[in-house]
Amino acid sequence: VQLQACGGGLVQAGGSLRLSCTVSGSTFGDYAIGWFRQAPGKEREAVACIGLSVGNTDYVDSVKGRFTISSDNAKNTVYLQMNGLKPEDTAVYYCAAGGNPTSYMISGYYADATRYDYWGQGTQVTVSS
Repeated sequence: VQLQACGGGLVQAGGSLRLSCTVSGSTFGDYAIGWFRQAPGKEREAVACIGLSVGNTDYVDSVKGRFTISSDNAKNTVYLQMNGLKPEDTAVYYCAAGGNPTSYMISGYYADATRYDYWGQGTQVTVSS
């Protein structure tokens, strides 16, 4: 399974970006896709997750109401729409795939990075104040 993340960039505070994660090499619906981020000097943090066969989503509290995760099954792509960006959102963002997507219906299950089997390369998001 290969994951290709893109869409990062430099944006002013209050602006928007949409990240994309394209999945190849396996059946799209077999996975949950999570977005993680890591800022310099900080631990990797789970941001959002979607179970592709069940459609459930989960978010870290700090992005609720600002970020939306969605999928386009025809394109094997998961999106992270980020609105109202803040300087503290600055990080390298990664997408990851984990099996047994129904497990991700458990609140908070998505946040454990060890539950993901495949990772894409990161895409840099920088929010200026």
